[in-house]
Amino acid sequence: MVDSVSAYPFPRERFYQAEHHMWASRDSASGEVTVGIDVLGVQSLGDLAFVSLLPVGTRVERARPLGALEAAKITGDVVAPVSGEIVAVNADVLRDPSIVNRDPYGQGWLVRLCADRWVADAESLVSGSRLDAWVASEIRRYRERGWIR
Repeated sequence: MVDSVSAYPFPRERFYQAEHHMWASRDSASGEVTVGIDVLGVQSLGDLAFVSLLPVGTRVERARPLGALEAAKITGDVVAPVSGEIVAVNADVLRDPSIVNRDPYGQGWLVRLCADRWVADAESLVSGSRLDAWVASEIRRYRERGWIR
């Protein structure tokens, strides 16, 4: 069993939705927010078999579905960490969902949003000084439930 938090990386420049294990990263130049599933979310799902995402131009609300997925261990919704309009969908992930398993913080991104309430929505996400304690707590919880080793 791996005891190190570093076995499950959480890039510090991102914001994390605690309940659904989604991440958000805002580009300071364009203001667009890239969204994906964090490493614990990916690990607990198992191998992704199918991902569907709402189309470009669709408005989504924070904590509401922006798509769905099927994985080895679960079928469920992909939940928006922030509100806004979908401006890009990762077509590569739609064709090959395993990209998310291999590279959840890079090529495995899901959508890009034009967030209309970034500052307010970001306050509800885990980041900065709260990140380390939350990650350690989630790793412990996931191990106790047998979702990860």
